[in-house]
Amino acid sequence: MGKISVMLCFLLVSLALVNGKKEEDSYKIEVFELKKGDFSVKLTNWGASIMSIVVPDSYGKLADIALGYDSALSYVNDTTNFGRKVGRVANRIGGAKFTLNGATYKLNANDGNNMLHEPAPTNSIIALNQIQMLIRFLSTNLGGAKGFGNLLWKVQSHKPDAITFSYDSYDSEQGFPGKVLVSVTYRIMGSNKLLVHMKAKAIDKATPVNLAHHTYFNLGGHNSGDIKSNKVQIFASHITPTDSGLIPTGVISPVKGTPFDFLTPQTVGSKLKDLPGGFDINYALDGATSSKKLKKTAVVSESKSGRTMELWSNQPGVQFYTANTLANMKGKGGYVYGNYAGLCLETQAFQTLLITLISPL
Repeated sequence: MGKISVMLCFLLVSLALVNGKKEEDSYKIEVFELKKGDFSVKLTNWGASIMSIVVPDSYGKLADIALGYDSALSYVNDTTNFGRKVGRVANRIGGAKFTLNGATYKLNANDGNNMLHEPAPTNSIIALNQIQMLIRFLSTNLGGAKGFGNLLWKVQSHKPDAITFSYDSYDSEQGFPGKVLVSVTYRIMGSNKLLVHMKAKAIDKATPVNLAHHTYFNLGGHNSGDIKSNKVQIFASHITPTDSGLIPTGVISPVKGTPFDFLTPQTVGSKLKDLPGGFDINYALDGATSSKKLKKTAVVSESKSGRTMELWSNQPGVQFYTANTLANMKGKGGYVYGNYAGLCLETQAFQTLLITLISPL
């Protein structure tokens, strides 16, 4: 039995340039498909989210390996961050506040006293027949309490093998200073290879930015059960430990001799025996530099299907999350996802450093 390989590449570029192009927003929540051969990716402009990734197994049988929903409108009410582009700052900020250039900024706490990714949608009762203009209106005016995954993005361009979404984040959105122009391009580069290219441009003030992608993967198929048989390798000798609120302590600790050691391929199930609450931790990647070059970050494989996924990134860290609180979540085809139904590998900046700081020219 041969192996089918999938490659995902995550590239984040933080710039300080002004676009200058006047934007005319599109108000429809839509679904788009990128396709090359048997490999296809469906996306929606709500949250610039991935809805599905269909790839063959070693026998040529196709399966969707990304958890999610059948309808794009279901993502409006989603609280799991299925497939989303999260920001302005991914992961947690302790106390939902930070200090920059002598000023303290209060954010929207949504994880106890902390801020995680972005608050859940406050307009979670949007009816399916509600006009798209109203959805956009809610997105704009409630943006201070919402993150990038809970907003309608503009489609800048769409080709059979690529799509670019953009969003203009205004000054004080979510409590963060400065206007930021954000874009993400999804491009099929070759056989079973997807490039995700994220950009952030500061316009008028220095501001923290940490964009991340939040797809839940199960290489056996989104409806194949849990990911305990998925084998994971992460190229990181250290993690950034957290306190009881999952806020980094500021220490970088070695993984050797701990349940967090994935330097060699290990099944998720074998590790959950030592860590029954599951994984939600940042790994400090070996050899990480400020270079824009992609480095191999992680490898995931599943023996029954013969699928292997390689993750490459130019970021110094990756958050490994095993869907620890996903019980009874109804997804595609009516399938009910349980705990550990998927795994996330969220490439990001070190949380001990807070975030990547970008400044205007």
